[in-house]
Amino acid sequence: MKSALITGVTGQDGPYLAQLLISKGYKVFGTFRRVSTPNFWRLQALGIIDKITLIPADLTDMASLLEAVTISNPDEIYNLAAQSFVESSFDQPLLTADVDGSSTTKFLEIIRHLKKDIKFYQASTSELYGTVVESPQNEKTPFVPNSPYAAAKLYAFHISRIYRHSYGIFATNGILFNHESPLRGLEFVTRKISNAVARIKLGLQNDLLLGNIEAKRDWGYAPEYVEGMWRILQHDKPEDFVIATGETHSVKEFLEAAFSEMSLNWEDYVKTDKNLMRPMDVPLLCGDASKVKEKLGWEPQTKFKELVSIMVKSDLEKWKKHLAGEMFPWDAPNFAGDRAFIKRRN
Repeated sequence: MKSALITGVTGQDGPYLAQLLISKGYKVFGTFRRVSTPNFWRLQALGIIDKITLIPADLTDMASLLEAVTISNPDEIYNLAAQSFVESSFDQPLLTADVDGSSTTKFLEIIRHLKKDIKFYQASTSELYGTVVESPQNEKTPFVPNSPYAAAKLYAFHISRIYRHSYGIFATNGILFNHESPLRGLEFVTRKISNAVARIKLGLQNDLLLGNIEAKRDWGYAPEYVEGMWRILQHDKPEDFVIATGETHSVKEFLEAAFSEMSLNWEDYVKTDKNLMRPMDVPLLCGDASKVKEKLGWEPQTKFKELVSIMVKSDLEKWKKHLAGEMFPWDAPNFAGDRAFIKRRN
């Protein structure tokens, strides 16, 4: 039986990946950050919390990472944990550099000294492209990061490549473009929209505040993207792959589709707020996933409007259950909302 260690198993991708690996017969271990209020709702929602072994670990602490690898003795490590909210990286640039960048080196050093045959997957990001120089973007497109988050991830990308070539470690990068699902955190614009649409439909909310609605992204469905992660580590040699849909849609298009799903006009409810704008934004991302299709046979199945529909209907159903007094694993009732976090930058 293969074993796998997933860092950040409580995030959006971790539970979907754990579910996939369990279905393939893996013994799955997952790291989580110990906090005063545990965040296991996604694992509970998928019904897999009792099927994985949870290990507390901190990406800034080499000793805890070493312990996690020693306990799990993995064949594969999927490094998904990160400070993954781009906006927060401007407020916490040093923490982001340590968590998203240096932690990758810690894992690679552990593999180099402890067990060199561990296969390592580094969760990379389309944010690396930043101010894009060509479109669509593929594995050879230059990186011009536009945020502390992207800069930290750029370091992680290159250090994985360096250890691959210098020490013969099976270290890979999955350059994943935006991928969403009902398990997406409420701080991300897609889930922020789907949750707001559901609340507005039910009379629980009057409007929605957003920043740049002209930004264009390549949005896919997260459960399909974790399949791509797994295939990358099953390849006969370590390589880097773009995982994307090849389609670009703006935040405004996401709004139109989401509100239309509930027979509402988005322009009646959406307001823009300059305090929600990033100091530097990425205007356009569109991925070319031809390499992963050709070499690994992966390609997306869920189209944009179907993805939007899945998310809106999921949030609507959960709010209906909540109003009916049902208890279930969920994040929305405990989310403070944007107004509690607005901060001006000079």
